[in-house]
Amino acid sequence: MCYSAQVWSDYRKYVREFRATLGIKDFLKIFFQRQQGSKLMIPRGIENAFADPQTDEEREIWDMVLEHRGLQSAKFEEELFTQRARLVEAERKLLKKETKGALDSQRIATSKIERARAKLSEMHRTEHHPSDARIFPKSYVPVMVMEEGELVVKPMRYQCRPARAPAFYDEKFPGTFNARRDSLRDFWRGEFGRTHGLVVAQSFYEWVPTHQAESREMRPDEQPSTTEIIFTPQTGQDMLIACVFSHWQRDGEEDLLSFAFITDDPPPEVLRAGHDRCVVPLRPENVISWLTPEGRNLDALDQMLEDRERPYYEHERLAA
Repeated sequence: MCYSAQVWSDYRKYVREFRATLGIKDFLKIFFQRQQGSKLMIPRGIENAFADPQTDEEREIWDMVLEHRGLQSAKFEEELFTQRARLVEAERKLLKKETKGALDSQRIATSKIERARAKLSEMHRTEHHPSDARIFPKSYVPVMVMEEGELVVKPMRYQCRPARAPAFYDEKFPGTFNARRDSLRDFWRGEFGRTHGLVVAQSFYEWVPTHQAESREMRPDEQPSTTEIIFTPQTGQDMLIACVFSHWQRDGEEDLLSFAFITDDPPPEVLRAGHDRCVVPLRPENVISWLTPEGRNLDALDQMLEDRERPYYEHERLAA
């Protein structure tokens, strides 16, 4: 699986590089849903793309972003106040007598104070940070598709719910943020050859066995453990990752646009690092053909995935 990636979170990059247009109504929709209480994961990088609004719709989105951040800040301020009071009370009790309950309360309050402070710092941060553009399952991501002969950028959830599936599919099959190439004609038959997308990314992440990340055999007395690895093309080139997506619709339910990265067997250097899958970066000359699959032979579409970019992937073990 490729559970996380560093992507183009700013839709304006797609507009500049591909002359794509913005699916503004779809962006408005997800920000409005979040404002109404839906717990949507919208990366900060997507929010910040609207910080210099040029249209009424973009201004409306940015106003919702600021309102959301204000509400989140107020929530963390309240949590900070509550936990500080809890810590004071725990320390007062410990001055009289050391008890397990007071020690636990002190420990928990201290931890929650640190977390609230970190969240507040994040809310007030103005400089860009790489985490702004990092996605995880259920994050919303700018995805480029073809609509009526035009390239369009739309926000989609990174965990695809096939159009034929019930809503509970998300919990029953939580791994549908990746679509295995060898299952495209079976599990993904409703999307492959019909609804294709593209996401531009710089890196992808995975948790792998620690001993493999360290290029060694597992010690006899060693307990199994995993470590997080980031994989990046050695050349530094962006990856044009092939995706499938779905427009899920049901009466009485919110429409859902969602997608999955297509993955395939890994190159040797990725396999040696302990990861058994790899995203599929398209060749630039195949992008338009990939995004216009209707009427194309499935073998021809699969050949685009075979005839892909094959960079050498460097990997780095991330700090725990």
